[in-house]
Amino acid sequence: MTSIDFNADLGETTAGNPVADDAAMIKLITSANVACGFHAGDPHDIAKTLKAAAEAGVTVGAHVGYRDSAGFGRRFMDYAPGELADEVLYQIGALNALAHANGTTVRYVKPHGALYNTIVHHEVQAQAVIDGIKAFSPDLAVMLLPGGVAIDKAEAAGLRVIREAFADRAYNPDGTLVSRREPNAVLESVEDVVNQVRQIAQSGSITATDGSILQVDAESVCVHGDSPGAVEMTRAVREQLAAEGVEFKSVL
Repeated sequence: MTSIDFNADLGETTAGNPVADDAAMIKLITSANVACGFHAGDPHDIAKTLKAAAEAGVTVGAHVGYRDSAGFGRRFMDYAPGELADEVLYQIGALNALAHANGTTVRYVKPHGALYNTIVHHEVQAQAVIDGIKAFSPDLAVMLLPGGVAIDKAEAAGLRVIREAFADRAYNPDGTLVSRREPNAVLESVEDVVNQVRQIAQSGSITATDGSILQVDAESVCVHGDSPGAVEMTRAVREQLAAEGVEFKSVL
């Protein structure tokens, strides 16, 4: 891989309480998954992140999630399919309105937290998410974890799929992410993160917790802006891989 898309979850500041250093991360990434207010973020702070993304030429995606601000969208919620589809559509529309007012537009959708993990295997919710996205526009891309049923639903609906890997998350042998409730679910060593991204860039693979090699063929790599030392870690990864000839650019 000669180029890679670097994405991060941003726009999650609520009532002036920041979750990540959006301004610093915007300078290091090529795609921003911007919160839509359901799991985190308020309109004013989301707008500031969108403006910064527009000024930096960073591609914007809608980071849609469960309507669960108390749990930061990290708890499973049971929905009627039509209700979930409408909430996905609502979030994309709200974010796109703010994006247009700040000089950019929503180009893709990435589900957040528990919703992202649920639609790897939950066919009903996966279909509902895809239905909500397509109702907004069949031209939107969707960023998903390789191997999940949501990818099948998206491709069947004619949506562009962006397969994603994670720079700073541990993987189970089945290709799912290690739960944040488990120890060592998030990689905290700069060296470990650099090595994981290098492996993705060089061979399209990830090493799971049991040592097995998983082929992910990801087009985009996520770094979590809310992790400790996220800015320094992201900068270190970029510098190391740039020195090895990898170019960072948006997949869209």
